[in-house]
Amino acid sequence: MKQGTLNSKIVVLLLLAAVVLYLGVSAWQSFRDPFSTALTYSYTVDDSMEATGFLVRQEQVLTGTGGVVEVLPQEGEKVSRGGTVALLYQDSSGLERREELEQLELEQEQLEYAIDRLDQGGGDSSQLSQQVLKAIVALRSCVASGDLTGLESRSMDLKSLIYKREYAFNDTEEGESAAQLQAALDSVNSQISALSAQAAQNTQRVTASQSGVFSGYVDGYESLITPDMLDTITPSQLDQLSAQRPSADGTAVGKLVTNSTWYFVCALDQADAERLIEGRSVTVRFSRDWSGEVDMTVERIGDTENGRSAVVFSTDKFLSDTTLLRRQTVELVFDSITGIRVPKQALRVDQQTVTDEETGEESQASVPGVYTLLGEQAEFKPVTVLYEGDSFVLVEPADSNRKSLRAGDVVIVASGQLYDGMVIQ
Repeated sequence: MKQGTLNSKIVVLLLLAAVVLYLGVSAWQSFRDPFSTALTYSYTVDDSMEATGFLVRQEQVLTGTGGVVEVLPQEGEKVSRGGTVALLYQDSSGLERREELEQLELEQEQLEYAIDRLDQGGGDSSQLSQQVLKAIVALRSCVASGDLTGLESRSMDLKSLIYKREYAFNDTEEGESAAQLQAALDSVNSQISALSAQAAQNTQRVTASQSGVFSGYVDGYESLITPDMLDTITPSQLDQLSAQRPSADGTAVGKLVTNSTWYFVCALDQADAERLIEGRSVTVRFSRDWSGEVDMTVERIGDTENGRSAVVFSTDKFLSDTTLLRRQTVELVFDSITGIRVPKQALRVDQQTVTDEETGEESQASVPGVYTLLGEQAEFKPVTVLYEGDSFVLVEPADSNRKSLRAGDVVIVASGQLYDGMVIQ
């Protein structure tokens, strides 16, 4: 027993010694090896800067008073002129009556469909089955994405299709079925009439005086900064707006954005503002409350005030996606450079013989490039430097021949002597 334990200890000690020896040799070789390598890859660098400012829109606040307010459009939804934006009830019973009316109107639609199908002799039950499946998929997608705003309408659509499909597969006699359906429809119509008369007495409608895009977010800035002010706005006025904490109207039920063009206004240092040209396009990148990039036109660059200028950008894109945004910090992207990223230490300049294509004369020229590892040999590949960072450079291949640098090539990072065809061990 003791002999076996001693042998086990000897084996463990030998294995431990082997591991230590391996690690030591590896470390010694790494210190002696002057050639380290790095993998190249495609990379993009943005010439950009941050700016904080305000989104400005032509906005009309919608107001109304009532015990219970039911807003009908969704955020960013287009509303036509005269369309109902909100319903105002004196108390919660009005809202309950409204929900009961919606259920009856749904049942009315289903009964009318079933009667019409009997008159036509049926025929589209398979199509209804496909519609039910699509409605189920849409409902599950709505739940999975957390889109609670569309959950109610999806549920109502599915319920309507199920009722229609039930009537489509009804096996009762045709005459009996038609009489039952008509009696049910008459009963529903009378209930709708009675409830509608009651609802008219204690329900008010808030309608849109003109068409626009609806937003339920009213922050009080609607009257403090408008598109008409952007022609003369100054950096000091923007500072005053940033310091304010406006309160929204307590009677507001939402607002309409009545012009598709919206603006972003900010104050920039004079040197940054001078990089912009009125009428040119700049990419504005949002990343805080909404993630997206918008190409905006430089509408105006204001006069310099204490080393800063007010700059106004405009666009008519993504209005429905940005109705909830007001004061935002964005990234102004002036230019983007894409190339192959390599460590700065890998960049070298070699003297090579070049031939003039017109005269045929040969001369020595300094050619920038990197050495890549091809098998066990070093191969020089010329490059053109596009951008230089703190620890890396972006390059593009100098030409399209066999020696062009490509993303995924292994470059040699070394301070020692290298030459084309050198064996790297």
